[in-house]
Amino acid sequence: MEMSSLSIRSIADFDYAGKTVLLRVDINSPVDEKTGSLRNTNRIDKSVPTFKHLTEQGAKLAVIAHQGDSQDYKSLIPLSEHAKRLGELLGRSVKYIDDVCGPAAQDAIRALAPGEVVLLGNLRYLAEEISAFELALKLPPEKYLNCYLVRSLAPLVDAYVNDAFAAAHRNSPSMVAFQEILPSAAGFLLFDEVSALSRVLESPAQPAVYLLGGNRISDAYGMMGQVLTNGSAAGILTSGVVGLVMLLALGSRLGANAEQYIKDRNYNDYIPESQRLLREFGDKIRLPVDLAVEENGQRKEIPVSALPVNQDIFDIGEQTITAYEQAVASAGTVFLNGPAGVYETPIFEKGTQRLFEAVQNSPAYTVIGGGDSVAAAAKYIDANKISHVCTAGGAMVQYLSGEEMPLIKAMKKAARNL
Repeated sequence: MEMSSLSIRSIADFDYAGKTVLLRVDINSPVDEKTGSLRNTNRIDKSVPTFKHLTEQGAKLAVIAHQGDSQDYKSLIPLSEHAKRLGELLGRSVKYIDDVCGPAAQDAIRALAPGEVVLLGNLRYLAEEISAFELALKLPPEKYLNCYLVRSLAPLVDAYVNDAFAAAHRNSPSMVAFQEILPSAAGFLLFDEVSALSRVLESPAQPAVYLLGGNRISDAYGMMGQVLTNGSAAGILTSGVVGLVMLLALGSRLGANAEQYIKDRNYNDYIPESQRLLREFGDKIRLPVDLAVEENGQRKEIPVSALPVNQDIFDIGEQTITAYEQAVASAGTVFLNGPAGVYETPIFEKGTQRLFEAVQNSPAYTVIGGGDSVAAAAKYIDANKISHVCTAGGAMVQYLSGEEMPLIKAMKKAARNL
């Protein structure tokens, strides 16, 4: 897919030599709760081509990004480590200013020389950039122009570049407002993400198989109905909590522990939708046939027919793993979102490890997406052997659900206004 087919301008369309460019990236990274340091820098690493293109052209680069949120307070840390990692990858100094758009940030932008980079403070330090602000007000982009961020930074720059596909579902000032008043273009990572997901959604080599697991089941249900209805998915292989909720919808009893876990997280709300999907697409949705529980500190596998059980359910069993491996081996397209079980515990990593290895070894076009999936991929496989590792979670789900996202809409409008 060409970016022009989306009616969005690319950074390849512009000459940024000597221009001051405001670059919005998504380098939000998982944080180790014990050390406070970054556990994975996949999003930072993947942003490098856009950074290199702009700096090598001689742009003066001011970078804005977020880390954590009001809903993820433990990850709400400064971006100093991000700047250090970027500097290592670019082979040039990346200055960090722990100020988002105040006097220190403004002075740092004015002082930039061609090819220099400054990373400004965490956007989430601003009330107008936290999720609660966006969700409560639901403002259109033009109403954001008087926000502190926009009126502070827009007069200092010549152009705006967005390479933050992972935040494309966010209707925040940093994502959709600058396009109203500045020449705007998409970075290379945004293009790569849209191209890969469009290939999965619109023209997948068949059979297209979706492995949907993990604990954040809203992701799976956000896309499942769409890809089954439009025919892009030939089969859904369920695992993790997704598989458990589907089993409940089919009438199975899991046992007190597992059912309480699901109830406590309001995952029971997904049972009616599961029942609808099973009625309409039951021949395309595969559920686990065996599961793994803990007994006396050991892994014990049981058939679904042996449910309910008193123990927690932590993984899929050998028969399910083997059946899913075979489906992956014969697929033309494979999309994986979410681990198969609690892979962080060694005795319950088998399902996740084996399925990730199956995807790695598949001759199909393969895409892995979601934060937990990226972390598991880093643990078990060589991500370079995957056709595309998506940096996005919520944005990926929204794109595969067929909805137009705020960022894409804003970028299209900016292209029309040039």
